[in-house]
This record gives sequence, structure tokens and C-alpha cells, in this order.
Amino acid sequence: DPTSPFGPIKRRRGHAREDGAVQFLAVGDWGGVPDPPFATPREVATAAAMGRAATDLGADFVLALGDNFYYEGVRDEWDPRFQETFERVFTAPGLQELPWFVLAGNHDHAGNVTAQLAYGHHSPRWHFPHYYYSLRLSLPGTNASARLLMLDTVLLCGGGDDFGVGAQLAWLRGRLAAARHDRYVLVAGHYPVWSVAEHGPTACLVRLLRPLLRRYRVTAYLCGHDHNLQFLEEGGVGYVVSGAGNFVEESQHHSGAVPPGSLRFFFGAPASPGGFAHLRLDAHAATVTYLEATGRVLYRVALPPRDL
Repeated sequence: DPTSPFGPIKRRRGHAREDGAVQFLAVGDWGGVPDPPFATPREVATAAAMGRAATDLGADFVLALGDNFYYEGVRDEWDPRFQETFERVFTAPGLQELPWFVLAGNHDHAGNVTAQLAYGHHSPRWHFPHYYYSLRLSLPGTNASARLLMLDTVLLCGGGDDFGVGAQLAWLRGRLAAARHDRYVLVAGHYPVWSVAEHGPTACLVRLLRPLLRRYRVTAYLCGHDHNLQFLEEGGVGYVVSGAGNFVEESQHHSGAVPPGSLRFFFGAPASPGGFAHLRLDAHAATVTYLEATGRVLYRVALPPRDL
């Protein structure tokens, strides 16, 4: 069953945080390289900065937005890449206790995604129970909750039909309808709906996913795939692109392909050591902070609770 395999996420003790918030780090396209040392300098710098952010800002978990292993995923659940690109890189004290909630990108689908699902049996940090799944987040000290829906956009957009596009879309519609009392609803996938960068908007998601995000008043859609940091807003939905965990690219080749005025923030400086996003959900707002691996705050935006 792809729904809520872990129950509500429990807050971790020992991290800086105010009461009444759920906080997490969102990083995409972080998956190293297939040759020694199997991690890029950007991945190492981003991992260290994520550890500092978890300690200083607070974090309950990490959201991994796909392309977890470049360039052809993993072979099996014992693949040494799990150690070389994941376990031995994200070693900062602030990260060691945090669960990772994982989804697959196109480079993962070039290898064995079922091996990534199975790796959860080998590592207490790695949670990837199904190609798509749902997490319920309780805002402590309040009676409010949030919902995080994890998608496989590669399957949705025709990268194989193991689970069928129809089944995933029907599941998503059902989960969105069931989330009507959640204060925030976040949807995550690898491919962007809107992006101004090299890959640009994903036509299949503009067609299939965007109408659902708007109809169900989703707070934000989080993704990677383009190797930069972006924030766009359209139709009351925030679009968070966090794909700078391993590569950084400055192209805005598709700036004319997004709705006019939707792009609010873009960072893709080629000399940058990478970056990621920190999200904080409390009773009043869902705050997205974009951080460079230097620790520099690049942009911050507060998204309102849904009208319940």
C-alpha cells in the first residue's frame, strides 16, 4: 500500500527548532558520479551545508528529489554506490539521525529502481517504500496536519508502464481529495511542471498534474531535474525547483515557456558550490528558504495555509 507506510513523522530531539513546526531539507539531482571518488565536490559541499542547516535551522527529515545515482542508477540493493554516494557523503552530525524520503528520477530509472526500494531494508536512513507514496506530517503543539505526496514523474510521463499512468493519477486524485482538511499539501516529483532552465516545463505534467495542483489548492510542488534553484508561482501554487545538489547550470533557455510573471527567483551561478531548500511548516505559513552550500540565504518566501 503506497499510503503512509510510517504513520505520522515523529519529530527528532536534539535539533534547534521552535515548537509547532515541521521542518525538512529538499535536495535534488545529488547523485555523485559513477567513477571514483563517486561524489562531486558540489555534492560534498552541499551535504556539509545540509548538516549545518539541520543543526542551525532544524530539520526532521530530508526529501530526496531524484537522480540519486548518476548516470545509470544502481544495479542491485547491494550496489556499492549506496555507500559511496549516499552513506559516506551525508555524514554531518545534523544529518545522521534524519530519515530520507526518496523518489526516483530519470537517471535512477536508467538502472534498477526496485533495488532503491529494497535498500530501505539495509539502511535505517533510507525510506522509499513504493514508486509513489504519501506522508502525513503532524504540526506539533497544534491540531493541524500537512500532507506530502511523493510521485514518480518518470513513470507518469511514459518512462515505462510498470504501474500504469492511470493508476498513479487515480491514486493522486484520491490522496488530494482526502487531504482537504490538511493545512498544507505538498506534492513532490523529479520532473518540473514549470522551469525556465535547460529542460524547461514538462509538457506531460503541465497537462496532467497542473490542473490537479490548482483544483485541490496544493501549497507547493517540489522537484529537481534542472540543475539550479528556482521559485515560480502560478494559480496560487508555489513551484520549488531544487536540483543543485551535484551540478549547477545557469541556462534560462525556457524563460519564455513559463507563464508571464511567474518566475520569482532563479539561481544557477556556475561557480557556486551547490544548494538546496529548507522548508518550515507551522500554523501560520509554509516558509521556503533557498540556501547555497556556503550557508548563504539566497531567497525566502512564505506560502499561506490553505483556506479550509
